[in-house]
Amino acid sequence: MTEEELVDIASVRYPAQRVAVFIDVQNMYHSARSLYNARVNFKEILNEAISGRKLLRAFAYVVRTKTGEEKPFFDALQKQGIEIRVRDLQEFYGGAKKADWDVGIVIDAIRTSEIVDTVVIVSGDGDFIPLVEHLKSHGRRAEVMAFGKSTSARLKEAADEFIDISERPQKFLIAIKGAKK
Repeated sequence: MTEEELVDIASVRYPAQRVAVFIDVQNMYHSARSLYNARVNFKEILNEAISGRKLLRAFAYVVRTKTGEEKPFFDALQKQGIEIRVRDLQEFYGGAKKADWDVGIVIDAIRTSEIVDTVVIVSGDGDFIPLVEHLKSHGRRAEVMAFGKSTSARLKEAADEFIDISERPQKFLIAIKGAKK
């Protein structure tokens, strides 16, 4: 298959297209919180990512704290058919905290890309540019969903399609009770 034919295949959406979705929960959480003081409606994110196509796998990459207060959220994701990948929050001497999922997302996306036509990355993190380029070079459609204001411009350009969820906040956001608008 020529490179031109691969580009043509990668630029089309169709109902039989096999899709995998990779959700960078921390990126989406922090973007929604800082831009809108709201939470993300992950059910609607998943519906939009699928867009009437055939979902094979959906993953959410989450962070577990010592308190465990996020367990109901994890359960809600699983009830929506989203597989969760959990990493414990690391706390360092001096108070610094870290729980980075970028490498895990990339590895899962590359492994899963062998059985799908389209990979949807739900994150605005520019660290995913090499992943998008890799997927496209292997004939996969690479879509990105995120908040336009907090998404890397180069990531938007690299993707076959960028879905700006900021354009429909009423669909993709949930107001935080008691929060000022």
